[in-house]
Amino acid sequence: MVRIGGGYHERASANGTMIRVAAALAIATLAGGCFQPLYGERSPTGGPVLRDQLSAVDVLQIQAPKGTDEARIAVEIRNALLYDFTGGGYAAPPTHRLKIAMSSTRSAIIVDVHTSRPDVENYGINATYSLTEIGTGNVVVTGQTFARVSYDIPGQEQRFARVRGLRDAELRAAKVIADNIKSRLASYFIAGT
Repeated sequence: MVRIGGGYHERASANGTMIRVAAALAIATLAGGCFQPLYGERSPTGGPVLRDQLSAVDVLQIQAPKGTDEARIAVEIRNALLYDFTGGGYAAPPTHRLKIAMSSTRSAIIVDVHTSRPDVENYGINATYSLTEIGTGNVVVTGQTFARVSYDIPGQEQRFARVRGLRDAELRAAKVIADNIKSRLASYFIAGT
């Protein structure tokens, strides 16, 4: 015996599913107007756009001993922040000042048992930062961030590869630090916290 058409319970279940889907879409549509994209080009409230606020942050030189690897990393972090804040354009007149202090670490993770030389090393940067409102002199944001990246040493005879691996790890860690600071400041400028 072949059954043609659906029964009452099958149609009621299909109708209930359609109603739930329609309700979910209606709620999503209504709630969609409540959110502001973090990096949007226009502000729904008519206030300044995040890019304008970030481009008005004066990033101070990061103090590090001259001629050291830390001095080069400090320049990398500052340059990454300046580019992220302005998009490569001109900076706006400063309304805030960002001060960063940093230190770096290096440690062996995996050591060859035969030669006692490291096969994998870990490079890290620790940074503290504060954002000061220039007009009032009030510190509005303080924070700490860190980055840990590892790199392989392909062989003890390949000294250049080890140096290049360390340099790459330093650049990756510097970018992570810059991204973390930018995200925290973006949160402050959008949410005020």
